[in-house]
Amino acid sequence: MSDQQHIVSSFDRDLETIQAQIMKMGGMVERAIADAARSLENRDEELAEEVRGRDKAIDALEEQINEEAARVIALRAPTARDLRLVLTVIKISASLERIGDYAKNMAKRTSVLSSMAPVNGSPAALRRMAREVEEMLKDVLDAYIQRDADLALEVMHRDQDVDQMYNAIFREFLTFMMEDPRNITPCMHLHFIAKNTERMGDLVTSIAEQVIYLVSGEMPEDPRPKGDTTSVDPSIAPDIKA
Repeated sequence: MSDQQHIVSSFDRDLETIQAQIMKMGGMVERAIADAARSLENRDEELAEEVRGRDKAIDALEEQINEEAARVIALRAPTARDLRLVLTVIKISASLERIGDYAKNMAKRTSVLSSMAPVNGSPAALRRMAREVEEMLKDVLDAYIQRDADLALEVMHRDQDVDQMYNAIFREFLTFMMEDPRNITPCMHLHFIAKNTERMGDLVTSIAEQVIYLVSGEMPEDPRPKGDTTSVDPSIAPDIKA
């Protein structure tokens, strides 16, 4: 094997390693979403604590991916197409890390909510919303591996479903709080969870945009479809930062 062939082969292995790390991270984040939602619905504080503990591994993997990507850029001088791949990986890992943070935040509130009276099936509704985000994440990671821009675009449009779920849950919480002041505190915690889950959907949409950029070399021209009316209409509710 010539020196040039050896360099190309080593570079390909570097790229394969980074992409394998992204898929591993994505799987860890999918599990975090599912377990956080299940811990909330079942009031399972032990599972919630596991989710919180595993977030450190997600953070560590993002750091590892960034270090490997930086090393590849510094040592391999990738071509424009390969550089696009490396930069996409960095952005996707950042979005995955943030989704993991939101799952951890959901788990943090489980212990608080478990000491309060349940609010009319709201955890089940939140779990359905989280399941939709989890499915979107699974599909967008498949789109990344398959370099499927059409699937990535489909995932982007599905974020409207998550927004609509959020709108419905938000209005339900308002009703519960007006009916009984004792619901105010648990509903506020549940609303933070709902908003965090809606933001997970936004981050999955960001990953979908990166997949489209990776495949086509251009970001999507159309503005993101949004169905969350609560954060754009101050008369309904301000955007709440959790």
